Amino acid sequence: MHIGVLTHNYPRFVGDFSGTFVEALCEELAAQGQRVTVWAPYDPAYLRPLNGAVTLRLYRYIWPASLHRLGYMRTMQSDLSLRLEAYALSPALFARGIQAVWQDARRLRPDVLHAHWLLPNGFIAAVVSRGLGIPLAISVPGSDAQVARSNPLFRAMARFALRQATLLTANSAELRDAVLPLGADLSRFDLIIYGTDPNALTPNSEGVQALRHRLGIDENASVALCVGRMVAKKGFDVFIRALADPILRTHPIVGVMVGDGDENAAWQRLAQQLGVASRLRWVGSVPKTEIGRYYNLADFLVMPSVNRPADGLNVCVLDAMSCAKPVIGSTAAGNPLAIVHGKTGLIVPEQDAATLAAAMALLAGNPGLRTQMGAAARARIENELGWPHLAQRYIAHFERMMKSAPAPVAEA
Repeated sequence: MHIGVLTHNYPRFVGDFSGTFVEALCEELAAQGQRVTVWAPYDPAYLRPLNGAVTLRLYRYIWPASLHRLGYMRTMQSDLSLRLEAYALSPALFARGIQAVWQDARRLRPDVLHAHWLLPNGFIAAVVSRGLGIPLAISVPGSDAQVARSNPLFRAMARFALRQATLLTANSAELRDAVLPLGADLSRFDLIIYGTDPNALTPNSEGVQALRHRLGIDENASVALCVGRMVAKKGFDVFIRALADPILRTHPIVGVMVGDGDENAAWQRLAQQLGVASRLRWVGSVPKTEIGRYYNLADFLVMPSVNRPADGLNVCVLDAMSCAKPVIGSTAAGNPLAIVHGKTGLIVPEQDAATLAAAMALLAGNPGLRTQMGAAARARIENELGWPHLAQRYIAHFERMMKSAPAPVAEA
């Protein structure tokens, strides 16, 4: 089977975090014998080879090359809106994307198209799908609904794409529900998380003690890890409020905050106001090559996501589970798709600091329970949530799409 993938986020060089989950899925599909071609907008930062197990085809949409500024995580501003720059460049991206993918797809004849993000890729793929008769799947991984609602034209483009798609996937129920008002057919949806490589992050104590010492964490303290962008939807303010709960006075817990973002300064002020600043370590962004030590340092991960706005499952949940760590997660952002309450971690109500504090106290006071849950979390990654298993789910969907698709449009 030949799978054509459209994305505007894909790693451009070693260590680039742009669209790593798209790359991981594509490479796993290729490892399982599928032919994969990826279309993405050009970016001057590309250093990687374009041909390998996955073929990467870049299209330029504006000249000179230095004006290529869309995608690759540049247009995110707290996931609230697109910048003015994005609005100015979007017409060129849509037009050139349709032209480039149409020309290639007519020649290469992929069996299915898989677009990541509703806009721009879902719309570009929908035009090609309609014109060439190639079945289409669209994955909704983030703030797609917000972008689609940002102006009437984007809304119309999103509606067209959703109507054209045979398969729709989202990595949380909240993201699925957010696009339903745009005309998405609920019967076409499947909730499929973006997975993790079970071999990329594993339980490993190397360097952990040195890291604990460098962060100034007492040997008797439990480490609660928070990983992600410091933006409102991650809900780390709920975690800070939970640290101040009286129930934790007898439990020495240190929170390690990994990531940067718009709320960083405000949340540090909140910690000062609540008297828990000394129990937090603000690390900032951590290189991909170092992040495993932080997961292995942790006694448990806390992911208190909130629906402001809707979000998908955060990969840090899977990464922590891969390192055999239990996870405390809220009911939001796809956490229940990964965390089995009472077995691999604990699920707490969204924005409920008191219940979160009680969950942290339970794990901090029970090393045996942490070990038991961590082992179950690791087993779940190996047996259900790793990329090999998730790729098989996509392949099964794509095969069904091919069987039910009408005959493709003949090349003129």
